[in-house]
Amino acid sequence: MPNKNIETIIIKYFSRSASIDEMIELTEWMREESNYLVFKNFVNTNYLIDSNMLDFDIEGEREKVLQKIKQDKTSLRKSAFKRVFKYAAIFIVTIGLGYAYLINNFSFDKEEQISNTKNDATILPGMDKAILTLENGSEVVLEKGKKVTLKGRTLNEDKLIYDSKSGSKKKQALQFNYLTIPRGGQYFVQLSDNTRVWLNSDSKLKYPVFFIEGQTRMVELIYGEAYFEVSKSTMHDGDRFMVKTGMQEIEVLGTEFNIKAYQDENDIVTTLVEGQVKVGNGIESKFLKPSEQSIINMKGQGITVQKVNKLFDEIAWKEGYFSFRQKTMKDIMKTLSRWYDVEYIFRNPEIENKSFSGVLDRESTIDQILIYIQKTNEINYRIGNNIVIIE
Repeated sequence: MPNKNIETIIIKYFSRSASIDEMIELTEWMREESNYLVFKNFVNTNYLIDSNMLDFDIEGEREKVLQKIKQDKTSLRKSAFKRVFKYAAIFIVTIGLGYAYLINNFSFDKEEQISNTKNDATILPGMDKAILTLENGSEVVLEKGKKVTLKGRTLNEDKLIYDSKSGSKKKQALQFNYLTIPRGGQYFVQLSDNTRVWLNSDSKLKYPVFFIEGQTRMVELIYGEAYFEVSKSTMHDGDRFMVKTGMQEIEVLGTEFNIKAYQDENDIVTTLVEGQVKVGNGIESKFLKPSEQSIINMKGQGITVQKVNKLFDEIAWKEGYFSFRQKTMKDIMKTLSRWYDVEYIFRNPEIENKSFSGVLDRESTIDQILIYIQKTNEINYRIGNNIVIIE
């Protein structure tokens, strides 16, 4: 396995978001033959690509990057994302592989493709925005450009941080806030005990303004998806941390995990990244180890625990990516509809079951995402009145 930094750069490369500095670092790292073999094995395993299809000219491509930097330093800084893949392709691969994130020489001109698609609007990706419901019931809109001042809370454009000095109160009643993330949104909140929570689009979290000493720190993911980085119990005199979601309760000792519990899905899916949690449904409970996932069906069919082969697939949204691994078009469109706040229609029911694999940037427009998929899945699409029609 490559080290964590190189692994991140590879992921960013395939999602077309690596910077020039990162590409140079990757090429320098692969100058060592042993690293090149590690790289090929990693790509073969994680992107389902036959490593023999890769053709990597380290010296040639490194020189292309360096020459381009010398020629147009200022322009590259302003538009690195757009230009870097046009002038410094690392791989030569075959489009026929069937994975839309691999385009010949990565010189794919998105704007030209989009102009050839008959759509009446460009639908932009989601953004950092939320609605904060205060303890008195009033609502505060949190989004870029809006300045809000609240006692005991620090508000930036993309985060809400509660004062940790008031993180544990004695002999006071709990007061709750709600953070609602609309479709087309995401947001970060740091609770008063320093627990950090990333919320995906179409999600809602209920939590105390402060926690009471000697009591369990309880929050509720009412619906949606959230990634938790829980402040350790040892930092709070052993007070437990619990997350309630529908019929599920999770007991946490201090760990990182992801919960997915959307209103239009039947399963509550919890994926453990670090530490240990106990998942219960009121009838039984099971412990999870890192890289394990529990599934609770809302119809009451017990708790299923399974190993997660690719942890990144489960938490890619938090890192700014879509990671689709043999996902059906129906599941993909459900995910895209939340992030881009669109509706969708399948004109041909058979298309719903077509599968696609790829790692894509959540900062792309929906046109760019669908064009990638269109190249390998033999689908057509139109967009009108904020509705995506798949044909």
